Amino acid sequence: MARPDVPLPDRVSRLWTLASATLCLVALLLLLPASLALVLGVAGTALALLSWWRPLPAVLRVLLAFSALGAVLYMTGMRFGRDTGCALLAAMLAIKPTETFTLRDNRSLLGFAFFAPFAAFLLDQGPWTMTLGLLGVCSGLLALQRLADVEAHVEAAPNDTIPQLALVGRLVLIGLPLVLAAFWLFPRLASPLWGVPDRAMARPGLSDDMSPGGWLDLMADDSAAFRAQFFGKTPSPSQMYWRGPVLWNFDGRVWTQATWLRGLPPAEMARAETAWDYQLEIEPTDRRQLVALDLPVAAPDNAHLANDYSLSVRTPLSALTRWRMRSAAPLRFEADLPLTLKQQALQLPPGLNPRALDLGRRWRREAGDDDDALVQRALAWIRAEFAYTLDTPLPGRHAVDEFLFDQKQGYCEHFSSSFVFLMRAAGVPARVVTGYTGGVYNRLGGYWVVRQMDAHAWAEVWLPGRGWVRVDPTAAVAPERIYDTLDDRLGEGVDAGRLTLEGFGSVSDWLRRGWNDLVLGFDAGRQAQLLERLGANGLGSAGLGVLFGIAALGTLGWMGWWLARAERDRDPLLRAWHRLGRRYARLGLGREPYETSTDWARRVAAHRPKGANLLFSLSRRFAAARYAPDEGDHRALIEDLRRHRP
Repeated sequence: MARPDVPLPDRVSRLWTLASATLCLVALLLLLPASLALVLGVAGTALALLSWWRPLPAVLRVLLAFSALGAVLYMTGMRFGRDTGCALLAAMLAIKPTETFTLRDNRSLLGFAFFAPFAAFLLDQGPWTMTLGLLGVCSGLLALQRLADVEAHVEAAPNDTIPQLALVGRLVLIGLPLVLAAFWLFPRLASPLWGVPDRAMARPGLSDDMSPGGWLDLMADDSAAFRAQFFGKTPSPSQMYWRGPVLWNFDGRVWTQATWLRGLPPAEMARAETAWDYQLEIEPTDRRQLVALDLPVAAPDNAHLANDYSLSVRTPLSALTRWRMRSAAPLRFEADLPLTLKQQALQLPPGLNPRALDLGRRWRREAGDDDDALVQRALAWIRAEFAYTLDTPLPGRHAVDEFLFDQKQGYCEHFSSSFVFLMRAAGVPARVVTGYTGGVYNRLGGYWVVRQMDAHAWAEVWLPGRGWVRVDPTAAVAPERIYDTLDDRLGEGVDAGRLTLEGFGSVSDWLRRGWNDLVLGFDAGRQAQLLERLGANGLGSAGLGVLFGIAALGTLGWMGWWLARAERDRDPLLRAWHRLGRRYARLGLGREPYETSTDWARRVAAHRPKGANLLFSLSRRFAAARYAPDEGDHRALIEDLRRHRP
């Protein structure tokens, strides 16, 4: 219930409040699953319209709160994590306008909305999230300023938006030195002081298994998976096979890793003389799998290289990480295959795919001991009769038989899985390798961008004397037989997609990489380099804490002085008078501190007789209002001061 002496916010102020809250909410909704974000956005808009003239009944608001809670938990699958909490915050903010009517309600909505941009940083720390968050906060500060004017009975002038924006800008600049001091000087800790829950809904990225249809969402996602910068020689795009998890086990539907291989040392490899030296910048995935150019020479720091040369880390990659690596093409890769690994690479699920099993055995009888002939025969068959498409139905019980003999079209998941099964049926040890292929060169930054949609699966077969050899059955499909490519499915051709990335996309990704380097990559090492340039190298955590304390106290003192100075101008009448003085100061006729308002008006009249009568009138009215503040209504004077232009 509003107090009798407190006015209700006008229509414009309420619109500013709702628009600011919406802008804050959008920064968070863009990071939630699309279906959930759409539901919350539509529901919030509808509820804001329904409650525009009066708040909804309390009983209905309680029902809406429970409904929002149930909807979020239903759409997140009852999984609890940081994204579930952010979704609940977004749902509560979407229904908050149903009880927004008085000044206090509007301020409460804005205060609640300010939590949304901060929650968004728990899900993404990119530049666009920062930009949307800053816009929402600045808009909210402007809305609070308008609400303050309403409470002070000050009518907003049509041209008052720019001065209010300037005031908001000054408020942001007040806190900027403290923010920079905290960012540059606060000691970087090896581990956070508190724990942040893991995400309940996984982000796109390679997993440690491959199941039918499990890659469709990943292969339609054009966001960056990682960026690669080479130092020295650069391989051609056809050589860029980025090795990820290696899958050995097959139950008829799902391929999985053989986790026990992680305990074995890396297999012996004779590599080519040419080695690639590069750095990977991997976007957060919340997974533990690393990728490397096929094949990595050694594991980078804080990573583990398994027997099959797949890389993994102990903790999920929940933040941007950089890895310096070296790779080289293998000449011989595990030429002597232990019996245990050979049996693992020949294992097949019993009772499944009888047609593929019979075909593989027949090929073996016809080829004798020539394993390479079996590989070439399978590739020739695929090249002659198969096609590439993403539009495939989910398989039944005998998935490999359905693909090889009935459908004969699919994507890399189908080709690699069926090829490895056929090779094992023919007695050739084989395994599935997942990862990425290719990349797009960004000329602005001099690095390669590999997108999620570049995810790929291929095969490795073991041949006597050579060891493991990469075979890509998907690449054997003739281009004229491909029904639709990845870019076609996104509504653009391959060339158009590359042109888009070379244009706006390359600039956008270059800006994102710069943000990653300057902001997200500012770790303890970068902080030490900064202090060394400032001549403060060698400081420990205690010394750095003292330095930060000194800087923080200095900035807090400056903020206090500025706020104390601004407190003198809290009166809207005094603010309007000082703005008038600043307008005259631009003409060299600003009021001196020792001058009274009347003396100042006389001096201005001597230089600019035109309009002197109006300034005299405003000066007398202002002096009367200051010395007799309780007499009359000052709103007309404030409006006249704002409108007057010398």
